[in-house]
Amino acid sequence: MAHYYESKDLPKFSHVGKNQNHLWKKFLSWYTEATAAEGALTKREKSLIGLAVAHTVQCPYCIDAFTNQCLETGGNLDQMTEVMHVTAAVRGGASLVHGVQCRNVVEKLSM
Repeated sequence: MAHYYESKDLPKFSHVGKNQNHLWKKFLSWYTEATAAEGALTKREKSLIGLAVAHTVQCPYCIDAFTNQCLETGGNLDQMTEVMHVTAAVRGGASLVHGVQCRNVVEKLSM
């Protein structure tokens, strides 16, 4: 069965710039600088952060790309697995902390 997201489609990412190439070039320059250039963070650190965000926004293409980038920059499966657990913990905590809103409503209506 075909899937909506196909790994073979990732190389087609640049096709979104065909009709507005100047915008694509600006995006690509900024994206590359932000996600892969050495700065205060190493390329490996940026790759692991990218992988965490990719899991958070649940983008299969981003997960593929940042998994590869992690491997290329010296990341390993233990680090990537820990990233996944940090992501899940933050998402879980974000869901639970919204429970305060529920409790506030119940307390207000119970007064």
